[in-house]
Amino acid sequence: MPFMRTHLSSEPSRAEVEARDGWQLLEFGAPWCGHCQAAQPALQEVVEAHDLAHWKIEDGKGRALGRSFQVKLWPTVILLHDGREVARVVRPRVRADLAALEGALSD
Repeated sequence: MPFMRTHLSSEPSRAEVEARDGWQLLEFGAPWCGHCQAAQPALQEVVEAHDLAHWKIEDGKGRALGRSFQVKLWPTVILLHDGREVARVVRPRVRADLAALEGALSD
């Protein structure tokens, strides 16, 4: 799955996300969010450098997946391995802000 440029039209369920094997990156935000837009170049670099499965999920009131991950600010980026959270970054701007994610990938 390559870097997603647009948000999914419908979010996957938590069970669907947790059932996936391997590495995946969940990006919670909104298309109109300035912080989300600013983070795109750095996120794209990391997704492509590590060939990650990437889910760009529109978050907001009444969105179950974001609530289940306790997302409060956008973008919130969560790295999962075999369905379990291993790292999280909130409001990244540049690739250096994503160091926690990349560090978890190399462990």
